[in-house]
Amino acid sequence: MNAKVSSRPADRLSIALAQLDCIVGDVAGNADRVRESRAKAKAQGADLVLFSELYLAGYTPEDLVLKPAFQEACRATLEDLARETADGGPAVLIGLPWAENGGLYNAYALLDGGRIEAVRFKVDLPNYGVFDEKRVFTQGPMPGPIVFRGVRLGVPICEDIWGTDIVECLVETGAEILLSPNGSPYWHGKYEERMGVVVARVTESGLPLLYLNQVGGQDELVFDGGSFALNADRSLAFQMPAFREDLTVSVWERGPKGWHCLPGEKVIVPEGDEADYTACMVGLRDYVNKNRFPGVVMGLSGGIDSALCAALAVDALGAERVHCIMLPYRFTSNESLSDAQGCASALGVRYDILPIAPAVEGLESVLKPLFQGKPRDTTEENLQSRARGTLLMSVSNKFGPMLVTTGNKSEMSVGYATIYGDMNGGFNPIKDLYKMQVFRLCHLRNRWKPEGALGPNGEVIPNNIIVKPPTAELRENQKDQDSLPEYEVLDDVLECLIEKEMRVSDIVARGHDLETVKKVERLLYIAEYKRRQSAPGVKVTKKNFGRDRRYPIVNRFRDSGAPQRAHDPSIAPRKPVGVSERFEE
Repeated sequence: MNAKVSSRPADRLSIALAQLDCIVGDVAGNADRVRESRAKAKAQGADLVLFSELYLAGYTPEDLVLKPAFQEACRATLEDLARETADGGPAVLIGLPWAENGGLYNAYALLDGGRIEAVRFKVDLPNYGVFDEKRVFTQGPMPGPIVFRGVRLGVPICEDIWGTDIVECLVETGAEILLSPNGSPYWHGKYEERMGVVVARVTESGLPLLYLNQVGGQDELVFDGGSFALNADRSLAFQMPAFREDLTVSVWERGPKGWHCLPGEKVIVPEGDEADYTACMVGLRDYVNKNRFPGVVMGLSGGIDSALCAALAVDALGAERVHCIMLPYRFTSNESLSDAQGCASALGVRYDILPIAPAVEGLESVLKPLFQGKPRDTTEENLQSRARGTLLMSVSNKFGPMLVTTGNKSEMSVGYATIYGDMNGGFNPIKDLYKMQVFRLCHLRNRWKPEGALGPNGEVIPNNIIVKPPTAELRENQKDQDSLPEYEVLDDVLECLIEKEMRVSDIVARGHDLETVKKVERLLYIAEYKRRQSAPGVKVTKKNFGRDRRYPIVNRFRDSGAPQRAHDPSIAPRKPVGVSERFEE
């Protein structure tokens, strides 16, 4: 029996925001979370519960969403949830893929009174950066509001609020409140960027906007939550936490100037390095847990990258699920042995030492007939890394933990990593952190840890690891700067080349040496084949390797460093570019 709903428009609404993690493809599990959240919202007197974009399917489903059986599972589960709303409890707004008349839509459905009362489709399908929605979804028509309890609710879905047209259409068709479900991934500075967009839409529309975001890790992406509401005067009504699940019931009242949200709790959202560290921790935690690994194993070299990864792993999973192994060779210093031991002790992890000399010397012995008469070079150095990679993968295979790989973005950019060696692994929590960021996050972790971190307080990375010159220790007295520019220089050049796509001449104008910039650009291009075979890792910057940056492996272009050349107007097209010409018979 359907619940009886008054035809008189409500003057007060309680709207719950379910800021939840989800698992892509676990339709039944996601639906159970919907039921749990709805029950909690009902106990708090909510009229309506919002879930994030494509929550029922899990976000981002990528090409899985094209599978008819998956579409049918989502629709059947939605119908089950709809029937359950006949109990008189709160209505539900939830996202799912929706097949209709040969199209597949990113949809948002209202479930109330035992029925699917309304469905709206996403209009603005993002097709940049990490998003490929035009590949899998059909663009929806311009939407009108959904009427709920006599109140006209506009539901612009995620990207629909990043431009002006969809919200303008909702205003013109009578929307009174904007409820925006999102699957908005984190990158450095994203909260401020996101808030700026919402402020702009509220200013233009004159309507209050409730912004709900997903939380948790999905492959390379981390969704940071941080849901909130702005009233029509752009004042912040409430702020939910970032990087963790939460259920908040917001209270809305109709006044002389329209609807407004009553003040609620305003949680402080982490920013800058604290947000970056938390994103790396959450991304590693959810990748391991959602893929059902019992824990992780990793090499602990006494260097700064593996130390930061070990701290992240312990914070994400707890010390009992982290196994660190030192794999020394004759070039490993006593300082590195001491530093690795100190880090492992501070973190409280299991720590073993496996000397690699028998493996390296065995490989060299096998290769000796072929290498006769050839001088020793990076080939022999890489045998050390590959022996370590094989041993660590063997531990992973035998006991089941996922191998964490520990290369930073600076090294991955210029190929300062050994394919099938130290690049071995299932996931890399610092893949999108430049080296100087690694230093900053180590300092940060020694004085602070995120909410929800499972590791110990205080110094967990010995200071000597942070202050000593970085080295791979593949030969006597080796230092990273033997082959690379100083990391302050390298990171700035790389950020210019990768995040900003700047010309070599413009990077030189910042004060960098021309030959250094050209060398870094060359190394960046020729290392593409390595990156294609690297483990996924948490996205932290605006342009990570993989989803964001898709360069060809075969690529002979090199920027000469010459300044921008003006086009020659004397040979330019006479007609406007891109306009068809009319031919007369």
